[in-house]
Amino acid sequence: MADRSPEEIVRDFHELYYSDHTRTVGNTFWLGEHSAKCPLDLWIYQEILFERRPDLIVECGTFFGGTAHFLACMCDLVDNGRIITIDVRERQPHRRPRHPRIEYRTGSSTAPEIVAGVHEAVGPGERVMVILDSDHHKDHVLGELQSYSPLITPGDYLIVEDSNVNGHPVRADHGPGPMEAIDEFLAGNDDFFIDESREKFFMTFNPRGYLRRKES
Repeated sequence: MADRSPEEIVRDFHELYYSDHTRTVGNTFWLGEHSAKCPLDLWIYQEILFERRPDLIVECGTFFGGTAHFLACMCDLVDNGRIITIDVRERQPHRRPRHPRIEYRTGSSTAPEIVAGVHEAVGPGERVMVILDSDHHKDHVLGELQSYSPLITPGDYLIVEDSNVNGHPVRADHGPGPMEAIDEFLAGNDDFFIDESREKFFMTFNPRGYLRRKES
């Protein structure tokens, strides 16, 4: 153990954590609602919400709504913000958590009418944060980055989730995904940078995925 680097130890733990979904990701709850997230990332989210206090959080990829509920509760605690969460289909809508800060929308996150509707929902002067957690294939994620990055206010975040797939370090057989989309997006966009300070807990499901818009 002593001759192993911290990076090797973190990688092994990441692979172990990810390999048993029934014990970890599939068994993680916020106030009884399933949230398929790494708790270390959820803790970072609450730090961002406390520091930045966004007026609108756009979540692409609702699933059963557990993370939207977590975000809504954090907004309650900081007394600011609302959530628009988007999924390509309704998954047992009667089971989704109800909260006055959450608005559910159904459709592809890259469909022109969905994108236009989200843009129209942003009020004058509102601070916006976006979390991408829908289809994890590169082309889809890149489309989301291009569609929603203009909404991000200076200093705020565009978070790309599950950039750990395609061997970063899990699911090497996935094919080009979020990490590759991030690389292509940043190669053609100077307005954002990777905020490595948000990876302070060593393991994150979103490596290089905490993108922050530069302040003028």
